[in-house]
Amino acid sequence: MKQTAVEWLIEQFWNNEGMLTSKKLEKALEMEKEQIIDAFTKGNRLDVYDGTETSAEKYYNETYGGNK
Repeated sequence: MKQTAVEWLIEQFWNNEGMLTSKKLEKALEMEKEQIIDAFTKGNRLDVYDGTETSAEKYYNETYGGNK
């Protein structure tokens, strides 16, 4: 089964004795973004949001404040 970004980050935390690097945090944020975009795309096959044409990337940026 695929891990969520949070599950992956927790695993990294415990495997590194409570230490996390900024690189690992950035990777977790990127994983989270990809998971949100994937869920939006799968849940919205017609790619319509709020009655207007949009994309999963646009949805993510509008909802979560851009390129996080």
